[in-house]
Amino acid sequence: MVSEDRAPTERWRPSALPAVLERRAELYRRIRDFFAERGVLEVDTPILSAAATTDPNIESFVTRYVGPGAPQGRARYLQTSPEFPMKRLLAAGSGPIYQLCKVFRQGEAGRYHQPEFTMLEWYRPGLDHHGLMNEVEALLIELTSGHLSLAPSVRLSYAEAFQSYLGLDPHRADTSDLRACAEESGLGPVSGLAADDRDGWLELLQAGALESRLPRDRPVFIFDFPASQAALARVRPGAPDVAERFELYLDGLELANGFHELADAAEQRRRFASDVARRAAGGGETMPMDERLLAALEHGLPDCAGVALGVDRLLMRIVGASTIGEVTAFAWESA
Repeated sequence: MVSEDRAPTERWRPSALPAVLERRAELYRRIRDFFAERGVLEVDTPILSAAATTDPNIESFVTRYVGPGAPQGRARYLQTSPEFPMKRLLAAGSGPIYQLCKVFRQGEAGRYHQPEFTMLEWYRPGLDHHGLMNEVEALLIELTSGHLSLAPSVRLSYAEAFQSYLGLDPHRADTSDLRACAEESGLGPVSGLAADDRDGWLELLQAGALESRLPRDRPVFIFDFPASQAALARVRPGAPDVAERFELYLDGLELANGFHELADAAEQRRRFASDVARRAAGGGETMPMDERLLAALEHGLPDCAGVALGVDRLLMRIVGASTIGEVTAFAWESA
């Protein structure tokens, strides 16, 4: 990654080698060819929006528009994902769609993170999360062909993954069990995590202990998350209830997050309100709900599944890079 301590006269240089830039261009071509062959329409939606994500775990960049219609100025938010406008297109009858775009997340910088990064997001009417996993694997095989040799994927439920690699049942273990597992995994002591924050402990275990133990020579899908981690996914009743959601890992690195999409406008509003309340309780800034998305859901979202894939992370694995800055033309420190 480019250091900010680098002499100003040297910061003009790209952080990615020419061969990596060529590989990125090839990756984009393969993505577009893949979806063109399958009749999935490429779309382009606004980067700036009047609404922002309410998710307490994701922070939006905010800018200000001043001009006709807003002489006193009006806040606009850079997208953290193109999901909401794409769902509005789906509700209007677009059919299957995809988008390659830049997204922005405040406070995210490190080996695998940049505040600005490239996302591939697509939606498939008529598929659930299992059907979409099939297409994600087909895309991954196409994009890595000639560069990586991948064994067939492993698919594990969230419960199976925790039981296989950490020896506990994530749906029934109490917070003392989760905390003990974290300590045994070398993750303690943990500051800033409440003793009763069950999802917080689960997420810590997933990121800090589980991911590093997953198979390295093949894609790994983990699906059917706890209902409390549904985000924008449907919840399937059962014993226990589970969120129809999946994540994709390659070589221990999370590449994609997909949902059997929630289509219930009232439930979506309730989740947005819960997010706002959690933000307020944690002292965070209140973000405006996307009322246009809620109106689209009320109109009717087709039964569909959608997924977001981190293009830069995938390119890291294809070229063997160790940091995200090595696969972007200019790392964010020198942008």
